[in-house]
Amino acid sequence: MRLFRLLLTRNLPGQIYLFFAVLIFGASSPVTRKITEIGAAKYVNGHNPVSLCNILFVGNICALLVLLILYGREWSPSRLKLITRNQWLYLSITSIIGSALVPALIFQALATTNVNNIVLIGRVEPALTIAFSIWLLREQINIWGLIGASVSFLGVFLTIALPSHAQDMMVMKNMFTFGTGEICTIIASFAGSISTIIAKGKLLRIPLGIYTIYRTSLGTVIFFSTALILYGQHHFMEAFSPFLWKWMLIYGPVIVVLGQSSWTVGSRLTSVAQASLIGSFTPIIAVITAYLILGEAPTFAQYVGGTIVVFGIMISQFGVYRQQLLQRKNLQDNSIAQLREVESKIGFKGM
Repeated sequence: MRLFRLLLTRNLPGQIYLFFAVLIFGASSPVTRKITEIGAAKYVNGHNPVSLCNILFVGNICALLVLLILYGREWSPSRLKLITRNQWLYLSITSIIGSALVPALIFQALATTNVNNIVLIGRVEPALTIAFSIWLLREQINIWGLIGASVSFLGVFLTIALPSHAQDMMVMKNMFTFGTGEICTIIASFAGSISTIIAKGKLLRIPLGIYTIYRTSLGTVIFFSTALILYGQHHFMEAFSPFLWKWMLIYGPVIVVLGQSSWTVGSRLTSVAQASLIGSFTPIIAVITAYLILGEAPTFAQYVGGTIVVFGIMISQFGVYRQQLLQRKNLQDNSIAQLREVESKIGFKGM
């Protein structure tokens, strides 16, 4: 528990928090798939105790217990009174989207397609986030970042459009392998970018503890209620299996609490463009961990699309480097007017 407090309360650069979160997020999908495979060998009453729905539900409960220990004191009446009705409304919307809808869609995608496809197609989200930040938040975006996001978007398209094997290119066979998993991933990416923009535009002043506890609690309740309506009570029959809880007591605190909290802290300390750029490294980590944990070697389409996605990341990173050089040059000038101009271009950093 001390590790959680040190990581989330130390005054570290926002980029450090984001990179740490990306490491966790990149490994989360392969780890989730691996846990379900382990559970398949440990059937209880004819059911897999580590089903994707059980992972999301019980994992969130374990995460919520940790969040209450870490941030429970922030739920004081004096702090809660400072939150307006509109902020509660927007917080509820982001909670439903980010903690119920997006995870449910990604977990459904994990059940129907391979991990590499999910993480590469999920790179649509940074491009959407940048587009929404320009449109809705009027945030100024570096032209190189915009080009990089567009190139990465092209890589995502080729991941979907190209066949899995190079020899199929000659006969135009198996083009556009667009199934349920791919559709779920794109919808989740769109929803995730909307949630990010709402959080950045409306929820900057809400304390982290209130934000994370409310988000996890409401998301868990909405997901559980929806699953009961759609699938019935038997869907969570093995939710109290000791085998499941053994894994979730690790999964929940690390992936849900540490990952999400690090991302939230980092996003509040950086711009949308920086967060989107660092988030673009997720597929690299995910592809590597998918190979190491699951033995999933990338297909031809994933190699081509992934290479272009990485190239887009490099272009965006070049833009960030140029922007940093420009800022350093301006900061060396003693003109207060120029310093204010730099600050106005950077804007407020936060999710």
